[in-house]
Formats: sequence, structure tokens, C-alpha cells
Amino acid sequence: MGREHHARLPRTRARLRAATGSALLALLLLALAVAPAGAEGPVSGGSGGFRNGAARAVRAHEMARERVDRLREADALPARIEAAERRRKELRSGLWDRLRAGARETGDPVAVDASGRQGHCPFGDRSRPPELRAAQAWTAPTRRYWLSAGFAAKGSHWAHRHTGQDFAVDSGTPVYAVGSGVVRITTCGDGFGNQVLVRHGDGYFTQYAHLSRIDVRPGQQVTAGQRIGLSGASGNVTGPHLHFEVRITPYAGSAVPPLPWLRRKAVQVAGAPVAS
Repeated sequence: MGREHHARLPRTRARLRAATGSALLALLLLALAVAPAGAEGPVSGGSGGFRNGAARAVRAHEMARERVDRLREADALPARIEAAERRRKELRSGLWDRLRAGARETGDPVAVDASGRQGHCPFGDRSRPPELRAAQAWTAPTRRYWLSAGFAAKGSHWAHRHTGQDFAVDSGTPVYAVGSGVVRITTCGDGFGNQVLVRHGDGYFTQYAHLSRIDVRPGQQVTAGQRIGLSGASGNVTGPHLHFEVRITPYAGSAVPPLPWLRRKAVQVAGAPVAS
């Protein structure tokens, strides 16, 4: 916050009312312009109304996606499936536009520096697809972990509820793409630290945050189990871990529960350390 300035006592009530009104207006404009940030990155939009609206849009999208899945499982008429899918895409498009505007206003690097070059992110050599995991469709994002903060958890480390699943690992632990897709964004410099966002074939994005090194570039194709970087403690953290998030759009505010999403991909994430 800036330094506090103390005004002299006005000589008249009119001047007092004018000064008070100006101060309140300035505070209001400041509150609207600055989005509160938690330990794990900025919250798109500064008002509770904005967050609540985005949360409703996320729920509507997920309900629409579940409807599409049910129709496909029931082998419904193609026209019904196509209509339901169009509705889902419309909801996603509206959420995307809403969050992109908020991200640009707050200077979120996901919206303004998708390559990570302005923030001078720590890029390593480009990774290659794994030879032994080529046939694997989906996988966990890291190995030898234990689960710490979960989705929607409360805590003093976040401005609001937690938006992903944390995997507690030592710094320098390899982090893997959970499925095939295209690297959409690599950024650094905000509360998420060094992060990568991958877009998958089903339209969802996975985020890998607080990395110590990034081994992929925007536009690069990745496969399940391909290393995208190393875990670390960049950004606003209390210790090394991987923050893993699943989003409907690239922007904060569109997250969905990541463990159920992985289970739909036949990936079982255990609460205890697992062997690689």
C-alpha cells in the first residue's frame, strides 16, 4: 500500500464534505481496480459478484458436459448429442470471454505474456516424448508424492478457496503432462510462479504451477508422461510442491475438481507416495 497522507482540517463544512467524498471515491476506484491475490495467484476480477458469476458459469458448463456424456452413454440420436454439445461450447465461450477480460484488466501474465518471455522464465532444454510411456493415454502429473491441499480447501494461504490439488514433492522432481495435448501457455512472475498450461483434446486445460524449470514451449505437442518441467517453490508458496489444476479455459476462475477429472481418465491418484 502507499504512504498515508493526512490532510489539513478544512475551514468549512462544505470543504470537509468535498474532501471526504473525494477520498471515498478514490478508495472505491482503488478497490475496483485492484484484484486481491492469494498465495496461489491472482483472482480474476476484484468483486465477489464477478467470482460468483464465474462460479455459476463453471457449474452450468459442467452440468452441460455431464448431459453430453449421458447422451453418448445412452447412444442417443446424433442430433440430440450435437445440440447438447453446442450448448456446452456456448457456455464455455461465454466463460472464456468473461475471464479473459478480467485477466487483461488485472495484468495476469496468462492473458498478457503467454510465452513467458517478458518474465524471463527459466527454460530448460525441450523435453521429448517418453519411450516407455508412449501407449499410456493418461497419467498422474508427478511421482513419489503425497497429497496436501485439495480442491476448494480453506486456508490463510489463499484469498479464497484453493483452486487445484497440491502434490507435495521435493524441489526438482519431474512434472509430467497428464495427457496428450498442446502447450498453450508458459508464464512466470505472478503468484503461481513458473507455470505451464496444456490444452487437451477434450477442450480442458491442465495447469502445472510453482515449477523451478520449464522444459516445454508454447505450441509444442506433448504426450502423456512427457516431462514438462521440474517442481519447485516459485511464486507465493510456503514450500516446494506441484500445484495441479484443471480448467475449462486458460484463465483463473474456471477450475473444476481435478481428482474426479483424472478419475474419468482412469487415473487413480493415491493419498500416499507411489513408486515411479
